[in-house]
Amino acid sequence: MRYGLIAGNGRFPILALETARTLGVEVVAIGIEEEASKEIEALAARTYWVSLGALTRLIEICKSESITQLMMCGQVKHVSIFSSIRPDWRLAKLLFSLKEKNTEALIGGVAQVLADEGISLVDSTLLLKPLLAGAGVLTKRKPDSDEEKETRYGRSIANALAGFDVGQSVVICDRACVAVEAMEGTDAMLRRAAALVNGRPMRLVKSSRRRRHMLWDVPVAGLNTIEVMVETGTTILACDAGRTLFLDKDELIERANRAGICIVGHPPADEGAS
Repeated sequence: MRYGLIAGNGRFPILALETARTLGVEVVAIGIEEEASKEIEALAARTYWVSLGALTRLIEICKSESITQLMMCGQVKHVSIFSSIRPDWRLAKLLFSLKEKNTEALIGGVAQVLADEGISLVDSTLLLKPLLAGAGVLTKRKPDSDEEKETRYGRSIANALAGFDVGQSVVICDRACVAVEAMEGTDAMLRRAAALVNGRPMRLVKSSRRRRHMLWDVPVAGLNTIEVMVETGTTILACDAGRTLFLDKDELIERANRAGICIVGHPPADEGAS
């Protein structure tokens, strides 16, 4: 089967395309000009480039390539969505119809437009299941009692906020929520929080939102996440097992081990976890 892949920034689309090539799966890449790396051209069966907001062009490409299943891989900076986007007539019509213009509403609206054209979004981690976080303690170091208490508190906050499409991460320090991720992303949130805690240890908690699908906006951690955790004195990463993508997973866990960072995968909130 031939798939289409909308490529945003980062390693996510590159790893997906590398895996597809290894498996012999034909994937046509549609790179977002403002976000995606040129590396995708060497990995995809064919590559097209579109600008943010070119929804009609995206549909035309899918139809010309007989693509009916499309995955969204890689980040599109939330700031770019709301400040850099120049919508074509189809997207402008969609934006006008939305009651809310958060990421969930916008991408959900795009998904419906695509579905109306016979194009369905599929699990964005379809080709990368081995890179999803497992359940339990994933590093050599287990959480201490303070980390367990603070991540439990952080998960209650992150899971509550997830329904409002605010962000996917929170930072906890001394039993207080120091920072909530907004449009700036996890790394910037960690640095913002570090400026407030005067060197005290921080805990990073990621949530996969209160939804069951993995079609878009999947929580991601990469090697840079570990670097920024070390930089900011963040001692633990708590995430949802099976719904958080670890780019370069083996190296990520090895670097966490070298830094003494603990990583824990918890059952997602809609599976009864707290």
